[in-house]
Amino acid sequence: MKMITAYIQPKRLDSVRQVLSDIDINGVSVTEVKGFGRQKGHTELYRGAEYVVEFLPKVKLEIAITDEQVEEVIETISTACKINGGKIGDGKIFVTNLEQVVRIRTNESGPEAL
Repeated sequence: MKMITAYIQPKRLDSVRQVLSDIDINGVSVTEVKGFGRQKGHTELYRGAEYVVEFLPKVKLEIAITDEQVEEVIETISTACKINGGKIGDGKIFVTNLEQVVRIRTNESGPEAL
C-alpha cells in the first residue's frame, strides 16, 4: 500500500477530483496549505502599496491506494495539473510506503480497509 501526497494549485482541485473519480479513486483528504518551491513567492499591489507574498496558497491531497494503482494515480494527477504544457508551480507528488491501514468501523486491515 502507498500514500500519495500531492501539492497542487487550488484552481486544479475540481479537475483532479473529477479525474480521480473517473478511475475509481474514492478516498481523498484535502487540506489548504501555504508554501513555496522554485516560485519563491511573488509581489502584489494592494491599495497602491506593493508587498511580497512569500507563501503561496496550495492544496494538499492525501490518497491511500494499493501498489497496483500508483502509476495510474500519478499519471492522472500530473495530467490534470499541468498548465500550458507544464510550468513552475504546477505542483509535486510524493509517494510513501503505508505500513498498515485499519478501518475503525469493521476492524478490517490492509488493502481491504482502503
